[in-house]
Amino acid sequence: MVKLIYKPISILVGVLGGILAGAIFKRVWRLAAHEEEAPTATDVRRGWPEALVAATLQGAIFALVKAALDRGVAEGTRKLTGVWPGDDSQPGQQPQPEKKGA
Repeated sequence: MVKLIYKPISILVGVLGGILAGAIFKRVWRLAAHEEEAPTATDVRRGWPEALVAATLQGAIFALVKAALDRGVAEGTRKLTGVWPGDDSQPGQQPQPEKKGA
């Protein structure tokens, strides 16, 4: 039951997180490159290094924001319900190693 409620909230937070990450990236790019717009991969006026650095920075920011929000929603769900909504293990438990050849 908890996962039925968790999933739509997680999706909504993910969408909002994407918007937040985009805004953070634009601000970081303006501060770092002193330009309003970051280069795209198909911008003929920009070279490989600049396009790849921009893509790497954008990806890192999106991954960081996504992980922070996903973890926050999971922790909040656990605090409200007592159930961890992620994988089957509870926080603090070590996963059991798979038995080989059994």
